[in-house]
Amino acid sequence: MSAHCQLTGRSPAFGNRISHSHRRTRRRFNPNIQHKRYWLPSENRFVRLTLSARGIKTVDAIGIERAVARIRARGEKI
Repeated sequence: MSAHCQLTGRSPAFGNRISHSHRRTRRRFNPNIQHKRYWLPSENRFVRLTLSARGIKTVDAIGIERAVARIRARGEKI
């Protein structure tokens, strides 16, 4: 499973891990990805989305119907 949010598109960021001696090695900052199941009344079924914590808050604010419309507008299949 790739660590990206279906709604916001947030994916891992990369940076440096800096040791005590100030040596730098690459590291990865993973987003807070959760699997969440929502009831979609227009299709009379549940949809399972992979969302970041910010994506879950966005769904709470705009509603699941508009969120699914945004995801489908980007060309992603649900």
